[in-house]
Parts: sequence; structure tokens; C-alpha cells
Amino acid sequence: MIRRIIHIDEEKCNGCGACANACHEGAIGMVNGKAKLLRDDYCDGLGDCLPTCPTGAINFVEREAAAYDEEAVKANIRKKAQKQPVSGCPGHRVQTFARESESVFDNVKMPSQLGQWPCQIKLVPENAPYFDGAKLLIAADCTAYAYAQLHNDFMRGKITLIGCPKLDDVDYSEKLERIISNNNIWSVTVVRMEVPCCGGLEFAVKKALQNSGKFIPWQVVTISIDGKILD
Repeated sequence: MIRRIIHIDEEKCNGCGACANACHEGAIGMVNGKAKLLRDDYCDGLGDCLPTCPTGAINFVEREAAAYDEEAVKANIRKKAQKQPVSGCPGHRVQTFARESESVFDNVKMPSQLGQWPCQIKLVPENAPYFDGAKLLIAADCTAYAYAQLHNDFMRGKITLIGCPKLDDVDYSEKLERIISNNNIWSVTVVRMEVPCCGGLEFAVKKALQNSGKFIPWQVVTISIDGKILD
């Protein structure tokens, strides 16, 4: 029968395994370091795997494929119920966390305000569901160590993306542009260090916003190396 089913572009696949973890039916597995559609009849065509892929390697196609077999999927799930799947890297699995809004006082433990996982710019899926209506915080790696109140003052209520243009040695602007262009982003806050290499992060965000063609409120906050807000 002709039906909608996923297609995985091996050239784009980076082998992270996020899609295999997201596929509850077990249709996707890791073979020789690449994601593979193992069985057509396990794929329901709903695409839970699509938003987890950080490289955009998965899309839908219409082709001849075996019909989705719900009973076979259930039997496979029961078979694996006592065994933890090992395919892929669990660290890339998309997750969101419910955080309570609490006042923070001296000598009181401050709860984490990280709202989702993963949080590295390089790893985050571009179409993750938590981007819908998100207020983005794009922060340099070092800011959380230099500025003790980063969680409470900046991360609370936001989706946090972190990176270091010097250590990663990549241009974040293209990926950030796709995230901003393809999702309903409400605002963008950039928190960077005063050191020159952090200018690459600020530049990447500016470029992404300009190229997206969207008019989104945004601001840049600079932290000094001794942990003070400079502007």
C-alpha cells in the first residue's frame, strides 16, 4: 500500500540516537552508527522522531510500505519490557521539566530553573515542541559560573540554549536562524561574558534574528569576569 512513512537521510544523520529513543514503536534502530528504519510495519507515520533530530535528517515520504501493525508493535514492546534499550545516547533525549516559581533568600537552596533538555546549541533539536511560544535565553557557557544568580534572574521561565563559539569553533547563526524562523519565539535574551570571544555568540544571535526576517524583542546582558552585570 502507498502511505506516509518516515525517511532518514544517512548523509545528514550524526548518529546521536535521539530518534531511536523517541520512537516508542521500535521502528528506528542504530546500525553502524547511523539511524535506520528497521521495519515499515512498526512506523505509525506520526513522526514523534522528527522534532528530536538535531540535524533535520528525518522527513516524511509517500511510498509503498507495509501497513502499520499495532499488534506487532505491542508484542515487540512486551518482549523488550524487561530489557532497557541501549541504542543511541540517552543524553540527547528531548525532555521538559516543570519548575516551581520560588522566592530565593540567603542560605536557602536555589532550585534549578533549567526548563528543558538538551540545552547545548549544537545538540538541541531545531523543531523541539518546547520552542512553541518560548522566551529564549542564549547564554555563554561561562555565565552560569561567573554569575551566581543566572538561574533565578535569567533562566526562570525561559528555554535555555548554551554554547561557546571559541570552544565549539562553529557559527551558531544558521541553526539559530532556523530555530527562530521555524518556531513561535516570543523574545530572545543573550547573556555573554565581557571577554572578546563571547562577541561571537552575540554576533551569531544578531545575524540569526536579521536573517529570520522576524521582529522579536531581544536584549544583550554582559557579565564581567568577576560576576557583575555590566549592562
